[in-house]
Amino acid sequence: MAEAHSAVAFSFAITHEGFDINYDHEMLNLVWNSGVRSWKKRMARARNGIRNGVYPAHIQSLWLITAIALGLHYAGYQAPFNLTNRILVHLPSNTMNWQITACFLAALVIWLSICFTMRYTLKLLLIYKGWMYESRAPGSRVSLPTMLWVAVVRVLSSWNKPGLYSFQGSLPRLPLPSVKDTMTRYLRSVRPLLDDDNYKRMEGLAKDFEQTVGKKLQWYLILKSWWSTNYVSDWWEEYVYLRGRSPLCVNSNFYGTDAIFMNLTNVQAARAANVISLLLNFRRLIEHQELQPIMVQGMIPLCSWQYERTFNTARIPGLETDRIVHYRDSNYIVVLHKGCYYKMIIYHKGRILRPCELQVQIEDILKAKATPVEGEEHLAALTAWNRSKWAETRNTFFSRGVNHVSLRTIESAAFVLSLDEEPFEFDLKRPELLDSFGKKLLHGNGYNRWFDKCFTVCVGSNGRVGFNAEHTWADAPVMGHLWESVFGDDIDGYDETGNTKGTPEFQPPTPTRLNWDLKPCLAQIEEATVCATKLCSEVDLRILVHQEYGKGFMKKCRLSPDAYIQMALQLAYYRDAGRFSLTYEASMTRLFREGRTETVRPCTIESSAWVKAMQDPSTSNDHRVKLLQDACDRHQLGYQDAMCGRGIDRHLFCLYVVSKYLEVDSPFLNEVLSEPWRLSTSQTPHGQTPKMDLKKHPNCISAGGGFGPVADDGYGVSYIIAGENLIFFHISAKTTCAQTDVNRFSEHICQALADIRSMFEQHMKDHPKPAKTITNGKST
Repeated sequence: MAEAHSAVAFSFAITHEGFDINYDHEMLNLVWNSGVRSWKKRMARARNGIRNGVYPAHIQSLWLITAIALGLHYAGYQAPFNLTNRILVHLPSNTMNWQITACFLAALVIWLSICFTMRYTLKLLLIYKGWMYESRAPGSRVSLPTMLWVAVVRVLSSWNKPGLYSFQGSLPRLPLPSVKDTMTRYLRSVRPLLDDDNYKRMEGLAKDFEQTVGKKLQWYLILKSWWSTNYVSDWWEEYVYLRGRSPLCVNSNFYGTDAIFMNLTNVQAARAANVISLLLNFRRLIEHQELQPIMVQGMIPLCSWQYERTFNTARIPGLETDRIVHYRDSNYIVVLHKGCYYKMIIYHKGRILRPCELQVQIEDILKAKATPVEGEEHLAALTAWNRSKWAETRNTFFSRGVNHVSLRTIESAAFVLSLDEEPFEFDLKRPELLDSFGKKLLHGNGYNRWFDKCFTVCVGSNGRVGFNAEHTWADAPVMGHLWESVFGDDIDGYDETGNTKGTPEFQPPTPTRLNWDLKPCLAQIEEATVCATKLCSEVDLRILVHQEYGKGFMKKCRLSPDAYIQMALQLAYYRDAGRFSLTYEASMTRLFREGRTETVRPCTIESSAWVKAMQDPSTSNDHRVKLLQDACDRHQLGYQDAMCGRGIDRHLFCLYVVSKYLEVDSPFLNEVLSEPWRLSTSQTPHGQTPKMDLKKHPNCISAGGGFGPVADDGYGVSYIIAGENLIFFHISAKTTCAQTDVNRFSEHICQALADIRSMFEQHMKDHPKPAKTITNGKST
């Protein structure tokens, strides 16, 4: 009872002597500061909303136009369309104050007209995607329409400094392809995968679909594309992510690693504190919309919609479908250490705590002698369980009392921090250490990551860090941007002893334990732990560090580095499996509003022809080079089509969803949507923030991240082209499948890259470039 009474900030009672009011001054002060902070955020959001609404115009330009309107009026000149006088006749009188009001209203009308003209002009310009298809080969010239387009877009996009969401209203909608175009692209993509009989059968199914039920389904999609902002994204989030019943661990969540070639500090508390501080600074940039939107080639904006849910977000399990809950604000994080959960305040006395103050709190947790209550250590295994079972358990045992309060505390936290008891190690001579590092981030032990949370920051006992992120709220490039930003500022965050810089100005709030009563649900926690442990044991991971060469040599070959690697993966997979398989490469559609991803299909007619030529000793080297160039050109075209809304798979997916709503059976869609992606690939982007200066700090680059295999008999491959001579591959597969082996596949990747290099070196030797000669001071 003593604890309960001390927790009361305000009490009110009526006695026979009058009113009796008791209050805790410090507690009420915290409530007041929280309210002030909330109102400041609301005002900032309102101000940013106005700024974004008129972008690319300046808000300040309204006052300039008002001054011009006043000057014209009092100089005896008429404003455009005689607006001032037309407004004045509707005002109560013709006094000076009302004349000034009329001038202001006239200026406002003119200003808004200019704002929306600029905005919709920019929107119309951003619909043009011809720039994407311009040749980038040496000596090629940009077409005149694209040059004119670039000039106008550059003026409008640089007219005013944009906020994070300034371009949202100017981004075009994702275009809807025709059924005929999608059928043509689809049939071309599956030709290398099917024999003649099966291909003719699939041609018949596609033709029948196009001429019959496809027309009806397409009309509904046309209506949705007109009505909604993006005809794909909401269904993609709901049906691909939220309705999935498989565990998030391995199957959905992805991970990111540390900058493994740098060792900034071995002090776990210091590294955790500095990373927390940098993450909170990034959150502040998002909340204040001060984070600069990513611009392709410095002028074409990408959609920033996904950043909104980066922090204070959780996926809540449901019996049939989950839901994403985003909280407007959170002044704490949740820390998991030795099976105990702590609430750690990050905002105190009117400001965010500094790294040195956060380190004090982390050290308190590390020094604590607390032991988990019964069931607490394995509690997070529930988030690695079947979603329906987790939802049922949550509704039964976590809907009231201390369990409800503590669970809500985790779900509404800014993010979760896991202080691991094991080191995250890396040594080029011992590749198994990096593999273990990746496994710890992908799934941990199955119950030391809160898989429902937007992301869990994992800190090893030796100070190395990584993260495990839930996939529903955003795609990997958003977390990659955040992680790059952290590395860019983390370099200078420590003193010579490895601790954070600075001295605490006050004693920060002590982290408090979360309370649980888990005895009633111990059986469920135990069952979830068994399932999570089994799931983790069935996944193998290999992180390949390829240092023989990187994008430098690929550019010498005048090939796209991404296409080059994808062709190497096709060759490696064919040698590994003895056949071609449906291959998935993730591309982004963020050139459109609320765009997420589209699928590129790297296994093409051209790529399969080149792979077969590589396996045929009688094929000449020159012919192999020509086939590879054709394959890379086709891949590049497929990637460009995907980015421009001309992909295959998202359109087919939406047609399938409509067919299910209408209860229309389509043999074509049923077969297409059931095809397994045995090779699922994704490139991790880097260089999304100018903070990362690789020339100054060449080792300041993450090893990228990875994900689990999509098919039980396939591979998941994530790669990052980290430098001129460095590529990381994250290769995952199921140990339960006898046909897959991550170590064997990594060897095939190395051999494929080596064979391509030898092929081009021989080609360059056989066809040397003519030496440049100088005539009359000019090189020829």
